[in-house]
Amino acid sequence: MSRTDTNYHYGTTSTNLVIDWGNTNLKAGWFAESQLVKTERYASLNELLADLESNLIVNMLVSSTSRPTDEIRVELMGISNNFWVLDSQTPVPIRKAYDTPTTLGADRVAAAVGAMTLFPNQDCLILDLGTCLTADLIDQQAVFQGGLISPGLHMRFRAMHEQTARLPLVKTPPEWPDLTAKNTQSAMQSGVMNGMAFELNGIVELYRRERPGIAVLLCGGDAIAFESRLKPPIFAVPELVLTGLNRILRYNVENLQASTPDVNA
Repeated sequence: MSRTDTNYHYGTTSTNLVIDWGNTNLKAGWFAESQLVKTERYASLNELLADLESNLIVNMLVSSTSRPTDEIRVELMGISNNFWVLDSQTPVPIRKAYDTPTTLGADRVAAAVGAMTLFPNQDCLILDLGTCLTADLIDQQAVFQGGLISPGLHMRFRAMHEQTARLPLVKTPPEWPDLTAKNTQSAMQSGVMNGMAFELNGIVELYRRERPGIAVLLCGGDAIAFESRLKPPIFAVPELVLTGLNRILRYNVENLQASTPDVNA
C-alpha cells in the first residue's frame, strides 16, 4: 500500500526546495506549500545548480549525513534568502527522547517528521532501507523515541565478500531467492534477502504487539524489494524524507514570520 500527502502537479508554482544530500547523489524535492511538485536526482552539485537557474526558490532546506554544515552553507547560500541546513539545533515540529540528539541522523529526524505529518496523533514505525537499515518509533504525541540501526542490504553483501577469502561479491537478484539455495551465489543472496525479510517482519511484529494500531511506513532505496514480503498493512512512502524536510522547512518559515515585526502595523 502506498501513501503520501502529496500528488504530482507539474506546472504548479513551487516556492520550497528541500535537498537530501547523500553519499552518492543529491535528491531534491520542489513543493508548493505541502504539495510535492516534482523530484529529481543529481549525480553532482553542479548538476543541481544548473537546474536551479530556471527555478524560483523562495525557501530552502538542506539535509546531509555526509557533508559538514559550513561547507553546505558556502556552496548553496546564494540560492535563497531563507536558507536552512538541518542539524541538531534546527527547530523541528517533534520532540526527541534521544540520549544523544547531536548524533541523531538528519535523515532519521526528517523521516520521523514525515511520518508525523502523514499520520498525526498515531504511533508510527519507520523502516528506512538505505545504506543502513533503520527502524525508528515516533509516538502519537509526536515524540521521537529512538530505534535501531543495522547493516543495509548492499552492506551485507559487501561484508561477506570483504570479510572472507573466497566468497564472491554478489548483487541483489532480479527474482526473490529460494530459501533452500543450490549454489554458493544463490545461498548468499538467499541469506541476505530472506534474513533481512525475517528481521523486518520480526521488528514489525514486536512493535505491533506493544502498540496495536501502529502505522508501519517503508522508505529508502531498497524498500521496493521488501514491500510485498512484509505482513500488511505496510505504507510504502518513497518520498517520506522529502515530505518531512518540507514540513521542517515550513515550520521554520512560520517561526521566522511569527518573529518578524509587521512593517505595515
